[in-house]
Amino acid sequence: MRVRMGLLCRAHLDKSFVTGAEQMASWQELAALALANGKEKPPLPEPSVFQKIKAGENEIYVYLPEEYAHEAFALGGRYQCAEIPALKAIETMQGLANQICHYELKLTEPFQVLQFLRDELAQSPDNEAASGLS
Repeated sequence: MRVRMGLLCRAHLDKSFVTGAEQMASWQELAALALANGKEKPPLPEPSVFQKIKAGENEIYVYLPEEYAHEAFALGGRYQCAEIPALKAIETMQGLANQICHYELKLTEPFQVLQFLRDELAQSPDNEAASGLS
């Protein structure tokens, strides 16, 4: 049961990261438009503690405590804004996943997050930075 919970947490973390990146990109466009029109910037996007995750043939809502959901969302936004490189985003997200696995779920092996970004780094021509990922 804990392993299944871990997989759902991984899916939530990944989706929160992606949502943070997407919403930050949209926010940047809206903020630039507002500034160009002499208006105030819109409020920053906020993360959700619930994510809709595909589980088999169904979709379910998965909850993650606010501190974890907020951190994953913020990291996605920082990555989108190029404040942190991909390798740092992966390392930081993995640290978050390790914390959930070890301290919250009491799993002996942590799950791996952001596999899509790891794969992208591994396929890039300059994949020396990705060689440190496991």
